[in-house]
Amino acid sequence: MGIIVAVCVSDRKGVQKRPVSEIELRVGQGVVGDAHAGNWHRQVSLLAEESVDELRGLGFDLPPGAFAENLLTRGLALKTLPVGTVLRAGTALLAVTQIGKECHNDCAIKKAAGRCVMPTDGIFAVVLKNGAVKPGDTIELAAL
Repeated sequence: MGIIVAVCVSDRKGVQKRPVSEIELRVGQGVVGDAHAGNWHRQVSLLAEESVDELRGLGFDLPPGAFAENLLTRGLALKTLPVGTVLRAGTALLAVTQIGKECHNDCAIKKAAGRCVMPTDGIFAVVLKNGAVKPGDTIELAAL
């Protein structure tokens, strides 16, 4: 079991997300009000804060949302979860659809640090059950 450290959204693609107090997740849409919302396989992006801490240890100031993640977590090894894993985050249910992604060529973090953690450590999911998620909520494996 892990904890949600931050929930983040952005108004447009290709920018860092900003932390908010709560997000609403909807089946077939993803994060309500987020630029990446839509009926596709990457409705919600998740990243473990432990992965971000690796780059913070190199002296980089990386606030929640720096990697365009919707959910920043702690205590759950996200990158080890296989596709198909069902997660309960807050009151929502998610199904993991993808591990990692190709990094944008103009990624400011990759240019500065020499690498980005999202391609190897970030995961993506679709919403299976509507719900709300806020910092402090738990995130855990769920059975259907």
